[in-house]
Amino acid sequence: MKIENIRNFSIIAHIDHGKSTLADRMLEITHTIEKRKMQEQVLDSMELERERGITIKMQPVRMIYNLPSSTYPPATTAVGHVGRGNLQPTTYNLNLIDTPGHIDFSYEVSRALKAVEGCILLVDATQGVQAQTLTTLNMAKELGLTIIPVVSKIDSPLARIADVKNEIAALLGLPIDEILEVSGKTGEGVENLLEEIVKRVPHPVSELAGNNVFRSLVFDFQYSNHRGVIVYIRVMNGEVKKNTPLVFKVADKTFTALEVGIFSPGEVSTEFLSVGEIGYIVTGIKEPGVASVGDTVSFGKDNMEPLSGYMSPAPVVWASIYPESQDDFTSFRQALGRLKLSDSSFTFEEESSGTLGRGFRCGFLGMLHLEIITERLRREFNLNLIVTIPSITYEILRRDGKREIIYSPSLFPDDNTVEKVFEPWVKVKIITPSQYLGSIMQKLFDHEAIVGESETFGDNRASVSVNMPLRELMRNFFDELKSISSGYASISYEIGELKEADVVRLDILVADEPVQAFSKVISRKRVEEEAEASVEKLYNILPRQMFTTKIQGVALGRIISSRTITAMKKNVTAHMYGGDITRKMKLREKQKKGKKKMKEIGKVNIPQEVFLKMMRSE
Repeated sequence: MKIENIRNFSIIAHIDHGKSTLADRMLEITHTIEKRKMQEQVLDSMELERERGITIKMQPVRMIYNLPSSTYPPATTAVGHVGRGNLQPTTYNLNLIDTPGHIDFSYEVSRALKAVEGCILLVDATQGVQAQTLTTLNMAKELGLTIIPVVSKIDSPLARIADVKNEIAALLGLPIDEILEVSGKTGEGVENLLEEIVKRVPHPVSELAGNNVFRSLVFDFQYSNHRGVIVYIRVMNGEVKKNTPLVFKVADKTFTALEVGIFSPGEVSTEFLSVGEIGYIVTGIKEPGVASVGDTVSFGKDNMEPLSGYMSPAPVVWASIYPESQDDFTSFRQALGRLKLSDSSFTFEEESSGTLGRGFRCGFLGMLHLEIITERLRREFNLNLIVTIPSITYEILRRDGKREIIYSPSLFPDDNTVEKVFEPWVKVKIITPSQYLGSIMQKLFDHEAIVGESETFGDNRASVSVNMPLRELMRNFFDELKSISSGYASISYEIGELKEADVVRLDILVADEPVQAFSKVISRKRVEEEAEASVEKLYNILPRQMFTTKIQGVALGRIISSRTITAMKKNVTAHMYGGDITRKMKLREKQKKGKKKMKEIGKVNIPQEVFLKMMRSE
């Protein structure tokens, strides 16, 4: 197909604003999927995505759209304006990339946007502009994409269409009549939206005009047991066919294209992929670490520099994960390698613990990302896992002048050896109805936040800019914010600079043995409160043992909190009736000595569910 008849676009929005539902209607109207195969969330193929009703992985799909006559001509240049005209029906290739809405997966969004020329900014008519709307909008603006503003869920009885249109018009600085209205549920306005995509989104342009050298950008990849790594590409120049010798420019690895094709929405083999198209290449490579997001795939004889790719995402949250049985360690390592092949933002490295054995220190983009990865490990690979309490990265300046990066609370040095500690802060944007602002301000104070500028906009809503420690954002802040705002507040954040922190390590000892999975780094002023809460929680959920078990919270070189779980006891004198009391006393004394000996040599076996309950919000 001619490059002038190709449109590449993405749908961006806050979480649960209707992206996947709108994509369903587009697939239906363009007859990309037969009606009998149609189902909700077609592009969300992962079981977890369907179960939770969210998009986790971006998903590309090609739609064939026949533009009705008596409409605008297609855009003619990447930056030119569209004029009015009158055309005969024309067939267009619409390449859509559906993206996640949750803040943890904003890296997926950034990759999708670099592979397209335009995007649909979707805003829920019942909720209006939210925090993540602003974040994704800024991404699109920085890349210079054409933005089509759309109000969704107009069929809802709670829709505030006029108010939300005013908010979007003020945000983008454009006339209200340029904002479209759609309902992903009923399909109203979707046909018109498809026409507007053809009119407004510019067609792709060749990276090297007049040069047919094949060059493409890898924006995602997956792994197949039979076919190896399958790279998802946007062709920037030239064309590629099956059996063509190719090379990963950054990895410097050559291979032969075993198959090329498009997404419709499943993989469909084609003869070739040409400039401007989005598709896949089956590489046959089965070794990990070769394919990477942002690499350039091109002809082997190409001596040009690689295309500008993507920055590698830095993990925000760290947690150690151990197999419940050390016999599963090899299977666990293979499972992590498989997940890494389908999720490039996930990182891991091997470590060992005295009490938990060998495991891996894993990096995630947020708490939801952590939850999704651990759930996939359990479901897809049938692994029983122990997950430590999540933490963040700290930079330590020791008294001897040495600097080091600490990823694990259990490795955090003792207070008397530390000169300074530095921790990451985050820039947070909160959007909330104005009546909840007072309660939110109090909560921000509790979480050591520094409140910046705030403004009121739209239908009595306020936007607040905040700086706060990432450590405090992770301390159940999301749930607390939703609770005090009755679910109406929304939040987005980005990692900021490192700042000096006043924090210490809190260890939890069970039977005088520190349990690394329960160690955490907390604010010095909250150490007593946190120690009491952690010890009390473990006391309530840890099963009783055959010997007396002490649970202690230790920080700043002293025991701050302590509880004792009494031992399970058998009534050793139950069979005795009457007789000399000394006989009973001898039996009880013998039992007492046995319990004492057991306490000296016994170890507490902590069940997996205890670790899970301790990891959850306290």
